[in-house]
Amino acid sequence: MDVVVGRVAKAHGITGELSVDVRTDSPEMRFKLGATLQAKLRDGTSRSLTVSAARPHAGRLLVRFEEVLTRDVAESLRGTYLLGSTDDLPPIDDPDEFYDHELEGLAAELVDGTKIGTVKEILHGPGGELLVVIRDQGEALIPFVREIVPTVDVRGGRVVIDPPEGLLDAD
Repeated sequence: MDVVVGRVAKAHGITGELSVDVRTDSPEMRFKLGATLQAKLRDGTSRSLTVSAARPHAGRLLVRFEEVLTRDVAESLRGTYLLGSTDDLPPIDDPDEFYDHELEGLAAELVDGTKIGTVKEILHGPGGELLVVIRDQGEALIPFVREIVPTVDVRGGRVVIDPPEGLLDAD
């Protein structure tokens, strides 16, 4: 399975370097010399890119790929998502830590077992993480904190939600 590890923001300089918004907790591993990433271009096509250099710059990474040698080629990659394999991820020892892809697709249910939807994605914001749960009534944003999400059972395919009053009320 592939997960998004970055998104090309823009070309940088004239030699094909790219400014990349990082979407991974381990950029040093994902963007290390020789790492191969799948690039999903805006037109829906894909291609492999091999990292030849990466360095931090102004809150982003500046990345060079062996296959991108000019600014024109770099510009054509603007908006491209960079994907890495989940097989490359190290195991997590902390039982309260999860990779986003492990949570996506899990059933969301209340403490009494009532199914309320499916986890679509995890949003990472300055105030913390939110589970985006797809429901019949639309999407619900659930703060991903122990008080509200007391149980995450990846093997069982579910998360248990104990929402405060009003959290799941439709507008």
